[in-house]
Amino acid sequence: MASIDFFVVPTATFRILFVLVVLSHARRRVLHFQVTAHPSQEWTMQQIREAFPWDHACRYLLRGRDAIYGGDWMAMTKGIGMEEVITAPRSPWQNPYVERLIGSIRQECLDHIIYGMKGRCAGLCKVILPSTSVRGHILALAKDAPESRAVEKPECGRVVAIPQVGGLHHRYQRRAAS
Repeated sequence: MASIDFFVVPTATFRILFVLVVLSHARRRVLHFQVTAHPSQEWTMQQIREAFPWDHACRYLLRGRDAIYGGDWMAMTKGIGMEEVITAPRSPWQNPYVERLIGSIRQECLDHIIYGMKGRCAGLCKVILPSTSVRGHILALAKDAPESRAVEKPECGRVVAIPQVGGLHHRYQRRAAS
C-alpha cells in the first residue's frame, strides 16, 4: 500500500511550487517526490510511472480527491494493477502517514526559505532522504528506521556525530580512532 499527496511551497520570490510525495506504507519510505510550478494530470501520471517502474506497483494507492486525478489517471492506475482508495472530502486523518511526512517536511525544511526551482530539490532532498532512511521512529517500526542498518559494536570505535541538513540534524556512527 502507498499514499500520494500534494502540498504547496511558497518561495522567497512569491512563486508557488507544488510537491508530489509518494510514500510506501510498509516501511514508511519515500518512494518518489518531485516538484513543479505547473502540475497537470499528465505530469502527475508520469510521476507515478517513475515511482512504480515495471512490475513494482503497489496493490492499493491511497489518495485525496484533488481535481488533478481525472479519467486518464484512473485508467492508468487500473492498467498497472492498482486499486485506488479515495479519502473523504476534507479528511486528512484518512491519509495519516503521508500527512505526517508532509508535516515533518514543513516543520524541518520549509521553515527555511527556498529561492525558486533550483533550491527546491536541494532543500527537500536534504530533509526527505535522510529523515526517511536513517532516522529512527520512537514508537513505530519496532524503534527501527524505515531502512534498517546494522548495529555497530563498541569495538568499531567511538560514536561520532555527523551533521546532516546543514547541521539541523545529526547522524551518529561509530568511527575508529585515527
